[in-house]
Amino acid sequence: MHPVLIVYSTQTGRTRQLVEACAQGLRADGEVAVTVRVAHDAGTDDLLRSHGLILATPENFGYMSGLVKDFLDRTYYPAEGKTIGLPYGVLVSCGNDGRGAVSAIERIASGYQWKAFAEPLIVRGDPDADHLAQARTLGETLAAGLSVGAF
Repeated sequence: MHPVLIVYSTQTGRTRQLVEACAQGLRADGEVAVTVRVAHDAGTDDLLRSHGLILATPENFGYMSGLVKDFLDRTYYPAEGKTIGLPYGVLVSCGNDGRGAVSAIERIASGYQWKAFAEPLIVRGDPDADHLAQARTLGETLAAGLSVGAF
């Protein structure tokens, strides 16, 4: 089993919908053990156990949520050098364009030396069936890559 961590924050429930769909995709082949944590409950141990990571956030004021940023701040030094090459993906729910949140996450992920395995999924407004299918596909992609040793 490949452990994958999903760290998220939500106020409206939109991000949670994307997280649930992504988790379904991760679990589809039965080879991934998914841990879903609200950002303030996630910690270094969760991160260090993971073979893959999904960061899911609303875009707040053109940036990732403060709770997701807090997770990244709290885990950086304890995990420094221990998660190099970790495959990660990004889910953003937003009312604007989501680019500020993605840019900030990508900048921090480069400091961790993580590797994006897919383009970020940015969803403007309420997620519809197509958005949820894309979130599931993101999970399936990570699961497949882990299963065949691509990541």
